[in-house]
Amino acid sequence: MEAAIITTYRCTNQCQMCHIWKFPTRKEEEFKPSLLEKLPLLTFCNITGGEPFLRDDIEEIVSILKKRARRIVISTNGYLTEKIIDLAKKNKKIGIRVSLEGLAAANDELRGSKGSFDHGLRTLLELKRLNLKDIGFGITVSDRNPKDMLELYQLAKILKVEFATAVVHNSYYFHKLDNRIMNKKEVIRCFEELVRDLLATKKIKNWYRAFFNQGLIRYILGESRWLACGAGTDLFFLDPWGEIRPCNGMEESFWLESMGNLHEKSFEEIWHSEKAQQVRELVRKCPKNCWMIGSAGPAMKNHILKPTIWILKKKWLPFLKPKE
Repeated sequence: MEAAIITTYRCTNQCQMCHIWKFPTRKEEEFKPSLLEKLPLLTFCNITGGEPFLRDDIEEIVSILKKRARRIVISTNGYLTEKIIDLAKKNKKIGIRVSLEGLAAANDELRGSKGSFDHGLRTLLELKRLNLKDIGFGITVSDRNPKDMLELYQLAKILKVEFATAVVHNSYYFHKLDNRIMNKKEVIRCFEELVRDLLATKKIKNWYRAFFNQGLIRYILGESRWLACGAGTDLFFLDPWGEIRPCNGMEESFWLESMGNLHEKSFEEIWHSEKAQQVRELVRKCPKNCWMIGSAGPAMKNHILKPTIWILKKKWLPFLKPKE
């Protein structure tokens, strides 16, 4: 099972595609780290926000989750460099993804914070200097930054760090209902270039990333998900108030539910409750067709044959076609 732990809705940025910063939590209402002791054993855990490094107790949160999760990745905007590096020095086996929306001009515009690109890049370079293995960039693609995505990908290759992608979505979590890809032709062209480059590398992991990015193309085109969503079954989100939610892609206009609050019950009671079963039924009927790594990643692992067949076709079929 995988989980995303939303530590806070406070943030240092004012992103155009995400308005979490307009609806911050108060420090005193955010869950205490001890609540995380109630979580089950996890194969993967993403620590996120808001900006998780605004938590004064982030080290305690990581310390507890290291005992519960086989792998941990923290998503950050990289602004609080010193605090991030201090934690990384003590926890060299964790992963860190620095969210950047392209090169300096695009990033600072989209994140509403002058100098945020410099902070993010400096953080990544300092992490690289520490010789952390599981580090990289993450980008959310919109009409403003598809070409920047390709340039940031090239930078990630030069630095030999990971590169994660997403496209703008609407949800209760982002407090956005008007995120749209209008220039679909250009955005898709850039994603197709990224897919080709990933498939051309010698890293098997990149081939599966190509499949994921092809799924983003399908999402932009309004097509159905390649793989069924396992939110609420294979993964869950814990929010700052202790609510166990199936995912972060829900919208009130469609549906918005919690499976239960971890302050009030054990995880097992919540997970096996009638309410949880009702939420899973809503997931099965969900019309949104989101394609975010939080739900797409577990689906790819659980149905590995489909992406594998797609990869084989893309990589080897051209060689099997008879030459004219």
